[in-house]
Amino acid sequence: MKTLKRKFFERPTLIVAKDLLGKYLMRHIRGKIIRFMITEVEAYDGFKDRASHASRGKTKRNAPMFGKAGRWYVYFTYGIHWMLNIVTGPKNYPAAILIRGVEGISGPARITKQLKIDKNFNNKIASRRIGLWIEDSGKIHNSQFIIQRAPRVGVSYAGPIWSKKKLRFFI
Repeated sequence: MKTLKRKFFERPTLIVAKDLLGKYLMRHIRGKIIRFMITEVEAYDGFKDRASHASRGKTKRNAPMFGKAGRWYVYFTYGIHWMLNIVTGPKNYPAAILIRGVEGISGPARITKQLKIDKNFNNKIASRRIGLWIEDSGKIHNSQFIIQRAPRVGVSYAGPIWSKKKLRFFI
């Protein structure tokens, strides 16, 4: 298994989103390392993406999206759920990928609850050191899957164009 480094995440968001499928979300909890294959993601790409938190500019909440690639962007939503995103692209270009599904767990809130992910990971580099990272087994390549595309979930507020863009990828 090879830990994915910043260089992997510095590429265009839509390419990284597809390439994350089949990789492993790794978590160190209570002395154990657990891993789940990533099966579904959503891309949020740039200032013009009306569904992105960054569409109205930089704020305290979305600041990690403007940072270096390979950092976690973890935010609280609906007053009850944490959402896990990995920052992509160049610094100062706001882009991130929401981890929507992993093997055996469907839904971003279920993932963070099961893996005990909260604000403590926000703006931290995805790494073994912090206990949350992504690995490539080297055995699975996304060309082995049929990657499907669909509109993102729960973004009707973004208007008819952005809410219908097929920026959700899953296997």
